[in-house]
Amino acid sequence: MLIARRADTRARADFATWKMMAKLNGASALPAEAHTFLASYKKLLGEMPEGEATEATIILLYKAYYSEMGGVGTPPDVRPRQAEPARNNVTAFRRPPSRPAKPPGPVPFNPNAKPQLPVMLIFAGLVVVYVGIRYFWG
Repeated sequence: MLIARRADTRARADFATWKMMAKLNGASALPAEAHTFLASYKKLLGEMPEGEATEATIILLYKAYYSEMGGVGTPPDVRPRQAEPARNNVTAFRRPPSRPAKPPGPVPFNPNAKPQLPVMLIFAGLVVVYVGIRYFWG
């Protein structure tokens, strides 16, 4: 199943890339394999709608990649199943409770608060440590 998932992911990514390159007139840079699959895609476009032609081409590419990656037998179906839509999953938006506004002016003294060192004092300490290291070991 791991090979199948990898092959499917690679097939979808490669086909999307090849299709975009073809739209941007860069098809000459694509490998021969890409030209083959794009030609079959154009042929399928004449027979069915674009979505079905895209999916049919991806399935052909997936089967080729599956056998190339070492898969044996017919490749398993790895397309995700569409789940039923969830019901009653809508949550009403609730505004968070408002915070009380901070009073303007200086912050009152808090005895439990940690004292903060000024940034310049920390920087000066780092400079002293650096100079000390350079002086003693340099």
